[in-house]
Amino acid sequence: MTLAIFDLDNTLLSGDSDYGWGEFLVRKNIVDKHHYEAENLRFYELYKQGNLDIYEYSAFSFEPLTRFSMNDLQQLHEEFMDEVVRPMMGDKAKKLVQWHKDQGHTLLVITATNSFITRPIVKAFGIEHLLATDPKVVEGRFTTEIDGIPCFQDGKVKRLKKWLAANNESLTGSFFYSDSFNDLPLMEIVDHVIAVDPDEKLAEISARQGWTTLSLRDEE
Repeated sequence: MTLAIFDLDNTLLSGDSDYGWGEFLVRKNIVDKHHYEAENLRFYELYKQGNLDIYEYSAFSFEPLTRFSMNDLQQLHEEFMDEVVRPMMGDKAKKLVQWHKDQGHTLLVITATNSFITRPIVKAFGIEHLLATDPKVVEGRFTTEIDGIPCFQDGKVKRLKKWLAANNESLTGSFFYSDSFNDLPLMEIVDHVIAVDPDEKLAEISARQGWTTLSLRDEE
């Protein structure tokens, strides 16, 4: 079955859920405003430059999760979905997801953002499969460590290959939608690359490669 793979942040979403979660925590006074905002912005700039240390960033971003029970986190996430995420879920993205469903394709989101943040978002899009960076859980609570391979850069390829083998799927005829040049390792192994509202580096590469470019941002 043909596989349609989507990046999440700034691709299906018209914004970054991970960065938005950090801003949400600041507004809720769960984290120190000045320190967290500065670090959140620093890591985001490193990501855009392609220089992010995913282990350092994950330790930073997972830390607030360690303070709460799973039930409390679920309640926080529901508020986050309503306040931050749903406004990022545009009609164009929803229609694209539905188009692939109508073709009978298998849909998969693959994202560096952690699975706590992203799983409910992917479910809201009606997409069954998710590969994300997983926080390690010990005695029913999140820790600051990554469980397994981080789903970032070439880690996305490693995770995807394991998923393909486990689910008896292949990349024959596959589609991959992404905004970021950080996803070039995965772009190199799929059949159809679609650059979605691409960053500057990916826009240049897409033009050279002759890849399709589109925008999923709804008109204002």
